[in-house]
Amino acid sequence: MNLMHRKLCSSEKWAAAVAEKLPEWLARFDLGDDVLEIGPGFGATTRVLLEAVPRLTVLEIDPASTRLLQQKFGERADVVEGSGAEMPFESGRFSAVVCFTMLHHVPTIALQDAIFSEAARVLRPGGSYAGVDSQLSFGFRLLHLGDTMNVLDAAALPARLGTAGFEQVDVRHQPKKQVEFSGVKPSAG
Repeated sequence: MNLMHRKLCSSEKWAAAVAEKLPEWLARFDLGDDVLEIGPGFGATTRVLLEAVPRLTVLEIDPASTRLLQQKFGERADVVEGSGAEMPFESGRFSAVVCFTMLHHVPTIALQDAIFSEAARVLRPGGSYAGVDSQLSFGFRLLHLGDTMNVLDAAALPARLGTAGFEQVDVRHQPKKQVEFSGVKPSAG
């Protein structure tokens, strides 16, 4: 992330906006008892999730962010350093997997697809994968000068999630704002 992006994502203003909007969004899903958050960055979403779920694990690829998350939330969440494309968790462990405004930081479609597949692998049968990511706009492009910015193609997302192993895929697209998505790992049998 560039400096401007880091300042925004680590700000109290951003954390307050997340705290205002995320609980209503989370209420749409049954996240169950053991949730994995991929790519929490500075932890604004983690703070909200800790109030909403019984058990939370966060997976962060950036070592500095992992240390920060450990300091902030290590008493209440399991903070793990690692890649969402190669998760260090056993298959079928989590009741839900979530990610918020992080997939556009993943440099290739292949790596994004690996994250989708890994989310399906670590979910229990019947578990949900859900997330939100930003869509291309002038301001979003400016915020990402010098950053990785690989915006999700909302039209292609249902097929990509289906290929990763999800059913009941739901994609809600607000052009120049965001894309919300969810899918369910098929139940066994």
